[in-house]
Amino acid sequence: MSLTAAHKALLGKRILTNANHDSFSVTNPANGEILCHVHNAGSKETLKAIDAAHAAFTDWGQKPQKVRSDILKKWFALILEHTEDLAQIVTLEQGRAIRETRGEVAYGAGFVEWFAEEGRRAYGRTIPANVPGKQLVTIQQPVGVVAAITPWNFPISMITRKVAPALSAGCTVVLKPSEETPLSALALAELARQAGLPDGVLHIICTTKAAEVGEILTSDPLVKKFSFTGSTPVGKKLYAQCASTIKKISLELGGNAPVLVFDDADLDVAVAGAMLSKYRNAGQTCVCANRILVQAGIFDAFAAKLTKAARALTLADGMAEETAIGPLINQKAVDKVDALVKDATAKGAKLTVGGGVDAALGPLFYKPSVLTGVTHDMRIFNEEIFGPVASLIKFKDEAEGIKLANDTPFGLAAYAFTKDVSRAWRVGRALDYGMVGLNDGVMSTEVAPFGGVKESGIGREGAIEGLEEYMETKFLSFGAL
Repeated sequence: MSLTAAHKALLGKRILTNANHDSFSVTNPANGEILCHVHNAGSKETLKAIDAAHAAFTDWGQKPQKVRSDILKKWFALILEHTEDLAQIVTLEQGRAIRETRGEVAYGAGFVEWFAEEGRRAYGRTIPANVPGKQLVTIQQPVGVVAAITPWNFPISMITRKVAPALSAGCTVVLKPSEETPLSALALAELARQAGLPDGVLHIICTTKAAEVGEILTSDPLVKKFSFTGSTPVGKKLYAQCASTIKKISLELGGNAPVLVFDDADLDVAVAGAMLSKYRNAGQTCVCANRILVQAGIFDAFAAKLTKAARALTLADGMAEETAIGPLINQKAVDKVDALVKDATAKGAKLTVGGGVDAALGPLFYKPSVLTGVTHDMRIFNEEIFGPVASLIKFKDEAEGIKLANDTPFGLAAYAFTKDVSRAWRVGRALDYGMVGLNDGVMSTEVAPFGGVKESGIGREGAIEGLEEYMETKFLSFGAL
């Protein structure tokens, strides 16, 4: 399937049929087809966008909250109205199964709806004065121009999770989506325009010049807030670049999520939860199950059930309705996953299913895989897999399980399966992660805060915390009353 007339109508004039010296191609990872070409922006376009966002900020930030809320609600309705077209665009440029991308559109739209409503509750406080004749209050104000960089793995929801709260708070936004998936961003921006978002409030910078554009977004003094979702090494670099202008910053970085399966767990619930966490988006999510830690007493039974479930997954072009897992995003991703599996098997791990590419489908279709006998000295224990490979590790008791789970510099998401409520509370508190799913394989929602600790990031997205990331608290002290 290629881009249809309906897709092109959403993408507007930013896409090109033919390449030129100042464009880059967007390809379908399922078959290598060039979908279109996009203008390749650089420093000039980025600086222009920042200036325009700065000029638009005063008017947008001073609009009544109801006006901003109504525009966001219209944007939400338009996103839902165009669910199928948006889902197809994501599948075409990213490869993900169409039945999952429809869900991502709904998930992404949920952030727009939530923040349209939550922005109307950006309350200040009245504080009792400590001396006579004074009145103390706080108010919430938008931070200013926001720069955001989003990844390719959730190209709809990672944008709405940043842009919706920023717009609701009264900020203007300059957004750089991944060069792998720029079309989703262009489509969302077009729908925002149709919803009535004023010119200058939201800018999309499509580019392959990530370092050049990132340097400007992090160092320009007109940008007051910087938000990034991506790898930890890149996040560290961008964090350092923001220091010169002391920007407000939020970082959602890499993970190494453990799944603890205790011997008192409901095996069917645990397997279903692990499957959802591990193989969603072909394992290409920052909260994917990276290390599945299973208590010794049930290890063999769990491994057998998980292997059976993984073998039943349909690997195919994401546009097919029956597809459970599509291609990985590019050859670099395939090479990394394959290297991790080969390192593990060379050191004694065993593949119970999968392993390697399905050459009949194409070079980016990595088979759903399960590894048993994974140990601490293997790369796959310590590195984020970002592919459809489940690695199983055996542990003896609760203390060892928690120790293994926490043995990483990352701290984004963790999961635990147990029928014991007391154990669930103990383990939930002991796991050194920003989010913990207890008997729950998919916990992300717009109504709860999303984010990590340690080297997995700073700040939170979603919920009331997500709105606060784009606002400053101002204290007003009235004297001589």
